[in-house]
Amino acid sequence: MEYTRITVETQGHVLLMGLNRPEKQNAFDLEMYEQLAHAYGELDRNPDLRCGVLFAHGKHFTSGLELDKWAPVMSGQEWVLPEGCVHPLGIDVEKQCRKPVVMAIRGRCYTIGFEILLAQDIRVVASDARIALLEVKRGIYPVGGGTVRLFQEIGWGNAMRYLLTGDEITGHEALRLGLAQEVTEPEKELERAIQIATDISKRGPLGVMAALKSARFAKKNGDQAALDRLIPDLIPIMASEDVKEGMMSFFERREAIFKGK
Repeated sequence: MEYTRITVETQGHVLLMGLNRPEKQNAFDLEMYEQLAHAYGELDRNPDLRCGVLFAHGKHFTSGLELDKWAPVMSGQEWVLPEGCVHPLGIDVEKQCRKPVVMAIRGRCYTIGFEILLAQDIRVVASDARIALLEVKRGIYPVGGGTVRLFQEIGWGNAMRYLLTGDEITGHEALRLGLAQEVTEPEKELERAIQIATDISKRGPLGVMAALKSARFAKKNGDQAALDRLIPDLIPIMASEDVKEGMMSFFERREAIFKGK
């Protein structure tokens, strides 16, 4: 894949994925989404990658969709991502990226940006963030998961407050609502997101993926179904080299060095 709409960089076990159309305020066309989906597929498949960071170059995460480019798809024209891609929106719950992704947001984060936010695992926002689902102002409604996920995140009334008005949510309000886990000064959000992702990448990757899988399973199938799978899913991990390393590091009072095996 030749990346023209995004940048892709590896730092240790972390994959940095940056939207790269600052001259267009990182507006999403079909090519940008497809390239990002390809990067998510690489994160999912590559055993040396343990966590992702999603960010954007420039002052704004994204101004949203280029509606004229997406109009055929939104009108029902079939559009299938190439083999090996993984939806950043997480709309195929059976094929989500198995590695966690930390998202860094500053400036405008509209429409698809908000819905991508809802599909990520940890979010760091700058204090100048302006997050909004603007679709109702354009006569349509969010179709990337916003109507399903937003009320799960912040409750029904709070979700309807913003879903039905299209009003903006500030960085500090996002933190209060639980949409963000940390707020930073502008231009510090990416640094903090990388720090969090790097910390995650130092943990046992089998355990991290299992924890993420278990939490997602509970969200989809309910508490009891997830509780029933805890020990069965742990048993194969207990025989791994990583568990032995984790135990040895505990007894030797040192940081564990995991291999994902």
